[in-house]
Amino acid sequence: MTDQARKKTLRPEDADGKRIVDPVTSLEDEVYVASLRPRTFEEYVGQTNVVENLKIAIDAARQRNQPLEHILFYGPPGLGKTTLASLIAKELGSALRPTSGPTLEKPKDLVGILTALEAGDIFFVDEIHRLGRVVEEFLYPAMEEFKIDFIVDRGAYAKTLKLPLKQFTLVGATTRAGMLSAPLRERFGITHHLDYYSPDELARIVKRSATVLSVPIDDDAAITIASRSRGTPRVANRLLRRVRDYAQVRADGRITKEVADEALQREGVDKRGLDKLDRAFVRTIIDHYGGGPVGMSAIAATLTEDAETLEDVVEPFLLKEGLVVRTASGRKATPAAYEHFGIVRRGDARQERLI
Repeated sequence: MTDQARKKTLRPEDADGKRIVDPVTSLEDEVYVASLRPRTFEEYVGQTNVVENLKIAIDAARQRNQPLEHILFYGPPGLGKTTLASLIAKELGSALRPTSGPTLEKPKDLVGILTALEAGDIFFVDEIHRLGRVVEEFLYPAMEEFKIDFIVDRGAYAKTLKLPLKQFTLVGATTRAGMLSAPLRERFGITHHLDYYSPDELARIVKRSATVLSVPIDDDAAITIASRSRGTPRVANRLLRRVRDYAQVRADGRITKEVADEALQREGVDKRGLDKLDRAFVRTIIDHYGGGPVGMSAIAATLTEDAETLEDVVEPFLLKEGLVVRTASGRKATPAAYEHFGIVRRGDARQERLI
């Protein structure tokens, strides 16, 4: 595959996790996730309405002695979709059988998993929007009737066997709900959107994680880390680990506000949670294109980055923060962006740094 073709097929979930503020799971996150993940709904911070509705649904299913309806979680990466699936399994006293959409390439990949499920098990499919169409259609009767059609032999000797399944609950997670087909989306009885966390909620998560990691941390330091975590617990925990390392080597091991500020500055994360690539994106619009509007392809060419990666990985947070807006003519930097970088825009479109 050529470099050009590879860039065209690059997805945000394919990112290598080198950006410290990237919400996509990195290998280091996988190592620490087991120890930092909440063990009960009571320990889970944030998504209050989602958690309350899930607890009601679980209690109702338990009282009826029936399996929980299929559940779909959608929202940005790093907000706790996998964690919620594991908590549901623990609350029900069932096993969690995790997999991901890209690994299920053919229907036969599903047969072994589905037939091994016990009654009440939680079958968790991450990145469910990346299921192939054939695999997705194979899943429909399993979700509706708890049966699968298994074809043996070929041609004139082909036979279809209906294999019964034990009643299970499928929990799907996606960062791109719009890419789900309507038939698949309609087969989920419970659908919840996970939104970004508030700084106060993230500060509670940081303090809890620091306790698990046996790292003393001041309240102001927790707020400092939380305010730069882009509303995402996964990013908050990653920043905490970097600050912990700095505190261990360059301080007395305790995380104070000053230690957190210095550590995050060294990591290139500013007070709004922007990293080097975020800042380069906004400054390109301001410095090279007079604040916009400018097309994404022009920004990508200036930064020598892939346009699709910028649009899917970098731009969403900048839009959320109100630093960039989309218009019919292209992207524009907002007054908040000029203020953040200490730049004043005069009537003749010249920029001068504030003194």
